[in-house]
Amino acid sequence: MLVLFCLLLLGCACLALAWIDFRAGIIPDAINLAIAVLGAARAAALGGWSGLAQAAAEGIVIGALIWLLRRLYFMLRGLQGLGLGDVKLLAASALWVGAEGIPTQLLVASVAALLAAAGLQLGGQAMTRQTALPFGPFLALGLLVTLALQQTDWLNGLY
Repeated sequence: MLVLFCLLLLGCACLALAWIDFRAGIIPDAINLAIAVLGAARAAALGGWSGLAQAAAEGIVIGALIWLLRRLYFMLRGLQGLGLGDVKLLAASALWVGAEGIPTQLLVASVAALLAAAGLQLGGQAMTRQTALPFGPFLALGLLVTLALQQTDWLNGLY
């Protein structure tokens, strides 16, 4: 029952995150924290203390790696490619889908963002290399899709 409740709240948090990021261009820390806490509660309910410890460790590692990629991109290009909210969201997402689910989440998010950018371009909006498109809503979608694929065991055959 706790796992189902966490999933329901995750869906609500992802909707709120998408709405806020599209409108304001920011992912509130409170939503990222809620996603992380819900993921930790789910990990503890499913795997006890060891499940919680593993999920937390994966969240920390993913957060550090994505932050490092963000920093390297800035050093090479001189501009930010990802906001810190996106980095925190990916770290929180690792508590839900594990480190092995993050590539799928990023793939789903990237494809969805590219389709959205193509739709905007076809709709007449000029899209350049400097056009900013909030990535948080696409990461939230990627998290939900990846989690759904993991729950149906569809992804387990790929790893």
